[in-house]
Amino acid sequence: MRDNREPVDRIRSVSRALRVLEEVGASRAPLTVKAIARRCELNLSTAYHLVRTLTYEGYLARDTDGRYVLGSSVARLYQDLLASFARRPGVHAVLRQLSATTRRTAYLGRFVSGRIVVTDVVEGPESPYLEDLEAGLEVAAHATVIGKVLLASLPRARRAAYLSAQGMRRFTARTLIDTEALEVELAGAAGGPILEHGQFRDGVSCVGALVNRPDDPWAVVSSTRADEVPPEVVWHTQRAAQDLAVAI
Repeated sequence: MRDNREPVDRIRSVSRALRVLEEVGASRAPLTVKAIARRCELNLSTAYHLVRTLTYEGYLARDTDGRYVLGSSVARLYQDLLASFARRPGVHAVLRQLSATTRRTAYLGRFVSGRIVVTDVVEGPESPYLEDLEAGLEVAAHATVIGKVLLASLPRARRAAYLSAQGMRRFTARTLIDTEALEVELAGAAGGPILEHGQFRDGVSCVGALVNRPDDPWAVVSSTRADEVPPEVVWHTQRAAQDLAVAI
């Protein structure tokens, strides 16, 4: 899990620079330096220094109107992150086989730096495209099967700490936003596959199974465009988890 305690040797200029990147990246439109300073609670001169440095290093880019967006260095880091997820060919082959057999999208997820992240995806024609479940993206653990499978692998205290740090945002009317309700759901699926119906996206259901690895559990998941997951998709997803345990 991520250590949220402030280090005694924290370098504030680095923290401020990262905050600038987070605010620019989260904005739907390019930002002026004044807007960046206001959002990051910085004085204007500090904001200018940070923006100039980040632009020089390629982490920000200035458009023709003098506003700023994320730069190419961020994209390069993202590609490096994806490359770090690379596994032996057998792992991706299991996902390809699962997707080809079920005609559904197959996902692989695991903990990366204490957060639950999608690490591989193979798209299938009978699943909807979910833009929030792409390789490299952190998932909403309480609302997705990837998250639920991996949360279930944690002791209850660590699960509670994770949910407290992440929050439990409502995505649909079915999303569980109460920790006790989520505990009941996970307890009901103990030792078996976990199914989710419309909690993350309306009209989408998913099934996930745990690839039980010491100190580094994985989740393999199939999604489907329906209110229920066909039994054969559940079976093949569980089989894929077994195959992945062998592949790794």
